[in-house]
Amino acid sequence: MTSRGLALQAIKIAQDKKAKNVVFLNLKGISIITDYFLICSGDSSVHMQTIAKELKRKMEEKGVPLLNPSDFLNNSWILLDFGSVVVHIFSEETRQFYQLERLWADAVKENLNEEMNKGLMVRDKT
Repeated sequence: MTSRGLALQAIKIAQDKKAKNVVFLNLKGISIITDYFLICSGDSSVHMQTIAKELKRKMEEKGVPLLNPSDFLNNSWILLDFGSVVVHIFSEETRQFYQLERLWADAVKENLNEEMNKGLMVRDKT
């Protein structure tokens, strides 16, 4: 699976769990850390943990291991490193404090609505 395909899968999984304010940043060419950041928010720590657990489970089912195993007990910021895609799940307050979108302002902020509406995104069959 390409890094973009992996990122699209992560977005779909997060959206299926009702993640809020999903932002997709393309870091190719500006960072050696990863190709993509997926940034989203949860309504509560339980909601954040639910998003994280589902991402971990479904990505592992696809053969993509979580590179930073954790227990997801952080109440304000959960980071999931899948190599070419790094997912940040924030509480709203913590997201506003750190402002990763602003910190990575050089990254291309991609709008996937058109791509998703055309059905180009791989749909999860599980």
